[in-house]
Amino acid sequence: MNATALLIAIVFFVIGFIGTVLPMLPGPILVYGGMVLYGFMTDFQSLDVLFFVVQGVVLLLIFASDYVSSAAGARFFGGSPKSSVGAVLGTLVAVLFLGPLGIIIGPLAGASIVHFLQTGDFKGALRAGFGTFLGTLGGTIFKLFAEIVMVIYFFVTILL
Repeated sequence: MNATALLIAIVFFVIGFIGTVLPMLPGPILVYGGMVLYGFMTDFQSLDVLFFVVQGVVLLLIFASDYVSSAAGARFFGGSPKSSVGAVLGTLVAVLFLGPLGIIIGPLAGASIVHFLQTGDFKGALRAGFGTFLGTLGGTIFKLFAEIVMVIYFFVTILL
């Protein structure tokens, strides 16, 4: 085991976890990147293709959770199906203009605006927007959990 490679991977993991909670850094990508960097630095001695495929699938699930969680939150708090679509579209647009911060602002604004335009109900629009916020919060908790599982799998793989 290469101590320098392991230390660098751990730094990536820590920064990745921080980036998951504070949406200024691409947290899940940094976690995965730390594993890839470790692999390169150790000539992939303990990490095989199957390891990276499994980790890649988890990474894709994490990305999908960003969109699904906010839309589900909008629906749960009374938003229409169009509000859920607004949450997803709001996320996509806001991420383009606001970067990672758009993951928080986008779904809330998208669901609220679409719900208000559809119904004219300001209070309902706020409820739908609040639902997206809670959905986003739940998605963040899921992402942290998934990243922790990824890191545990990494350590189990390199240590056994």
